[in-house]
Amino acid sequence: MGTIRKLIVEVIDAQNLAPKDGHGTSSPYIVVDFYGQRRKTRTAVRDLNPVWNETLSFNFGEHNEIFGDVLELDVYHDQKYGPTRRENSLGRVRLGSTQFVRKGEEALIYYELKKKNLFNMVQGKVGLKIYYVDEEISPAPAPVSENLTSPPEEKIEEAKINDKDETKTLPEKVELPPAPPSEPLPAGEKPNEELPEKEKTEPQPPPPSPEAESEPKAEPESQPPKEGGDPVDALPPEVFEMATASISRSNSEIRFNGPQPIRRSASMASFTSEASVDSMLIERSSFDLVDKMHYLFVRVVKARYLPTNGNPIVKIAVSGDHVSSKPARKTTLFEWNQTFAFSRDAHDSSPILEITVWDPQIVADVDGRDLLGGVCFDVNEIPVRDPPDSPLAPQWYRMEGGGAQHGDLMIATWIGTQADDSFCDAWKSDTYNHVNSKAKVYQSPKLWYLRVTILEAQDITPSTPLKEAWFQFQVKAQFGFQVLKSKTAVTKNGVVSWNEDLLFVAAEPITVSDYIVFSLENRQPKAPVTMGVVRIPLTSVERRVDDRNIGSRWFTFEDPNNEKKNGYKGRVHLRLCFDGGYHVMDEAAHVSSDYRPTARQLWKPPVGTIELGIIGCKNLIPMKTINGKSSTDCYCVAKYGSKWVRTRTVSDNLEPKWNEQYTWKVFDPSTVLTIGVFDSFSVFEFETNESTRPDFRIGKVRIRISTLQTGRVYKNTYPLLLLTHVGLKKMGEIEIAIRFVRTVQRLDFLHVYSQPMLPLMHHIKPLGVIHQEMLRNTAVKMVAGHLLRSEPPLRKEVVFYMLDADSQNFSVRKVRANWYRIINVVAGLIEIVRWIEDTRGWRNPTATILVHALLVMLVWFPDLIVPTLAFYVFAIGAWNYRFRARDPLPHFDSKISLADVVDMEELDEEFDMVPSTRSNEVVRARYDKLRTLGARVQTVLGDLATQGERVQALVTWRDPCATGIFIFLCLIVAMILYLVPSKMVAMACGFYYLRHPIFRDRLPSLGLNFFRRLPSLSDRIM
Repeated sequence: MGTIRKLIVEVIDAQNLAPKDGHGTSSPYIVVDFYGQRRKTRTAVRDLNPVWNETLSFNFGEHNEIFGDVLELDVYHDQKYGPTRRENSLGRVRLGSTQFVRKGEEALIYYELKKKNLFNMVQGKVGLKIYYVDEEISPAPAPVSENLTSPPEEKIEEAKINDKDETKTLPEKVELPPAPPSEPLPAGEKPNEELPEKEKTEPQPPPPSPEAESEPKAEPESQPPKEGGDPVDALPPEVFEMATASISRSNSEIRFNGPQPIRRSASMASFTSEASVDSMLIERSSFDLVDKMHYLFVRVVKARYLPTNGNPIVKIAVSGDHVSSKPARKTTLFEWNQTFAFSRDAHDSSPILEITVWDPQIVADVDGRDLLGGVCFDVNEIPVRDPPDSPLAPQWYRMEGGGAQHGDLMIATWIGTQADDSFCDAWKSDTYNHVNSKAKVYQSPKLWYLRVTILEAQDITPSTPLKEAWFQFQVKAQFGFQVLKSKTAVTKNGVVSWNEDLLFVAAEPITVSDYIVFSLENRQPKAPVTMGVVRIPLTSVERRVDDRNIGSRWFTFEDPNNEKKNGYKGRVHLRLCFDGGYHVMDEAAHVSSDYRPTARQLWKPPVGTIELGIIGCKNLIPMKTINGKSSTDCYCVAKYGSKWVRTRTVSDNLEPKWNEQYTWKVFDPSTVLTIGVFDSFSVFEFETNESTRPDFRIGKVRIRISTLQTGRVYKNTYPLLLLTHVGLKKMGEIEIAIRFVRTVQRLDFLHVYSQPMLPLMHHIKPLGVIHQEMLRNTAVKMVAGHLLRSEPPLRKEVVFYMLDADSQNFSVRKVRANWYRIINVVAGLIEIVRWIEDTRGWRNPTATILVHALLVMLVWFPDLIVPTLAFYVFAIGAWNYRFRARDPLPHFDSKISLADVVDMEELDEEFDMVPSTRSNEVVRARYDKLRTLGARVQTVLGDLATQGERVQALVTWRDPCATGIFIFLCLIVAMILYLVPSKMVAMACGFYYLRHPIFRDRLPSLGLNFFRRLPSLSDRIM
């Protein structure tokens, strides 16, 4: 049975609509248009807050068109119930594709009504739930009109056969022809009138591919069975076996006595040129940020007419590389369907590509494998495939030089780059085909905040209560590894009230097996006793995107000691919901790569794209020693938003080259892209037990998107700096290319800077700093657990390092670095104060006289103060434009981080875990040092408190004489300002402050002496 996708629009209600009937009310109804289809709700008679609760359904012509259309919703006043001469439109809502979510993710959202035209007066909002579902349809064929002529049956049958053959020979990553635009409708269902004519006709089968046409049709025995399905999809994961570098005796026989290299026919001239190296220079590639890496691709599909009942293997030898395929999967043919990619170096003169088939069951040769035949090619004659072209069709070749006299081998060979479609899943000569060495793209799970409000509980008195006894109860909530407890409440009548919120982090997909468990505990002196348990499935929890109230429910506690779980132990009043209006932090806020809320309905369109080209590393140091040999198996991980990318692992190379390019959508320019480099131990999981060891960190690079100019390519080399317990080490260098492309208008892009970074819920119901950090640690663990279950897995230590899971650990080095940052910020103010003191001290008489003139101008023309300050700031910014940072982009600074001058003892303390694993003497010494630092902080805090209390003492009469003097002076100042113009007073104060030093006294001023004599509360501290 097929499926058809439908968009469901649930029209719930509307609020505070505008009156239109002339009597203070309206009779609204809603019209929804989508994809040429129109639906209408009933009319709510004379109601400004109508409730509909109606469900409207819309069909799609094609599944991929769900995100390409706009849904328009119009609210009208029904003139049958109160005619009006005015426009009867009550407002409209236009929703794009970002508002469409799958069923199960929908939430009630209230949209503000917009004007339909300039002179339309609207108000209010409408509540909607929008989602799409895939419904099954019956396989009954659609009725065919009589005037439509059907094609001949012979052609249809031939197309079906060719389609089967094409499916058998396609590689795993080649996309099949597109499906028909729409599925046939069930019998008796009337098609929509607005659908295009092309959807009313019966879809034609796709044309056969060139690959299917290239196969001979005169040999029906070579066709695989049709009812067996596609054997390509059923193949197990690719497991290859590396051959030895030495060539066996049978290989030498093939080299000298076997088949000669095959010359391509003239029909391939469009693919090739005179020299393969020259032809590579004109090859088009979408990887424009990285260098082209040329590979020789060999795709081994299947063989036929082999004189064996076993599972033969294929051996490929070219330019010193030897590799063996997996054993063939035998159906009516011998199938491999594997692709191999060999690095193509320019210094290769005229290498020979050898492809041989061996039978491992017949013991005839030295290595125990019998030769069945082979094919040889001259690499210089192999065609070059341009990336826009379709995959090269494999062909049958007659094998020579072995036991299979009439055996045929279907293969395809071409020269391409890393942009080739087959490159991702192909065996590569620089990775040795380790299982965990392939380049992959990962997706972080969609995280939700699960808010649980514990309101109250009833009937929770223990079965054997003491007379006039008070009981202490608390509720423990557990979801996965997250355990939270409510505050303790005291009662003696069995009714307890908490009204407390608990927040959990939940990851999609949320299934019926996900529960949150609540336990009622009675706090006793020895240990808490569990009195009741309730399990709530998460699939029954409602989702919201704003701060509207969710309906609460009562749940019954069950006896935890009863196996049937049916004993009544009271009930609890709970309110549960998924908060989709928050952004679940998995990164530190200052280096976050995404600020979007969880709910897709609240996402805004992207403002650009970021393209990253990971070129390679240089001057890496050996990271490990395996079997007495130092080596580095390096790979890169890049993270932006919810998308992670991992390059392939280049084995045993201190200067690896990846030349891989990736793209992300940018929703906020004030975000950070993170690139990390790691050394892999997982490549040895089949050889040694070293796979249990973690992957080593090599270094990390952060790039802020807002520092990039749109359309410009930044290609730089960055040092890989790593702070270890022995000090700062330079692990090597990484070369990357990055480009940001703006996809919206400039004004829309600049408008982003005026919007809040975090979603609205973070401002309506903000989370505490400590609480948010706890939730971030939980989110990091859930993301790491999700990516660890991928294939190949992204290890936990990699995720923790990329997300800075340990960035909040205490470090004396970071405390000192942050203190110097504060000093640098205040340094500008200190320079201004020094300049004022120099001017006041007449160090430069000319500058002091000019300041006097400026003072007179600003006093007599106060309207010029703000424009003068603004122009001064503009002048400073324009002057600093000459000294702006160019290349390279900002990177980790060891000087600012104090990483190159840090003490070894401080480093050991920074890398120490909690609880500490050091000896008691070391911990005691560190504690004494921390006490000394705390004493200094205590003194500074006390001085700040003293100054604030002296300000309060001015009017609190702690010192009656000082307060009397102060308020009397305030009265005199008020009388003077009432009588004397403010300009005269300001000028007099300015000239008095800038008076010459010969008119000053060296003692402190009268006001400062008076302030220092005011009392504080420091003398009352014990």
